[in-house]
Amino acid sequence: MSCSHRTSLLEMTRARFGAIVEKEDMLDVETSVLVKTLTAAEAIGTPGRRDFPIIIGKERVVESMVREAKGHAFTDSPREFVGTLKELLNLELVTNENRVIFVATLNAVLRHLEMVDATVHCKNDDPETCAREIAKHILQKHGRIHVGLIGLNPAIAERFADTFGADRVLITDLDCDNIGKRRFGVEIWNGIDRTTDLIEASDVIVLTGTTLVNGTFDFIWNRIQDLQKEYLVYGVTASGVSKLMGIDRICPCGRNA
Repeated sequence: MSCSHRTSLLEMTRARFGAIVEKEDMLDVETSVLVKTLTAAEAIGTPGRRDFPIIIGKERVVESMVREAKGHAFTDSPREFVGTLKELLNLELVTNENRVIFVATLNAVLRHLEMVDATVHCKNDDPETCAREIAKHILQKHGRIHVGLIGLNPAIAERFADTFGADRVLITDLDCDNIGKRRFGVEIWNGIDRTTDLIEASDVIVLTGTTLVNGTFDFIWNRIQDLQKEYLVYGVTASGVSKLMGIDRICPCGRNA
């Protein structure tokens, strides 16, 4: 999944973010940016279902705090970072570790500036409510169409299968433990080589904001744009990028603290 002929969306975001930080006179301020890896309980509480990637240990939520404002981002490669925003803006965004630090901190800064809401992950039963609201939103806007889900979120996948019918849902994922298996009546395709198939066959594509961190977003985004497909990016990870880049995001239960 490469897209070298186009500028990375995160690089474009970095340019806009840098201009905001400079305008707000935060560039050289001794702002401590603490990024810590949350436990599953800290990040998502105790939901009834136990098959979320964060609970079974496949992903972690990284939390950045800037002047009491918090920003979350999902990753499979958590790393800690303490420094100024100027140092953050100089990170090379070529690894998952650096991308998650940048994205989480972008979310925290824009929350501090009150430019964006819902930068902290929902907890307990909220993920189930979130899934219902996303499915309801799509059904009301588009009807009973074919929906593609990029990134297996079990609550959303199950709700999509119930709402639209398993035969109208397509799912890709990068986790080898999921690929080739059937969940809620839907076969999980390999996201490495079946993402274009999913986009072509779907009327609406719903993708996780985690794609911004794992380096797959640009390929997916460009295919969605090229094929002129309807889409939604879900979750707290994409809050800041979506705000700065005009991307349609849905996060019904995201919190501010």
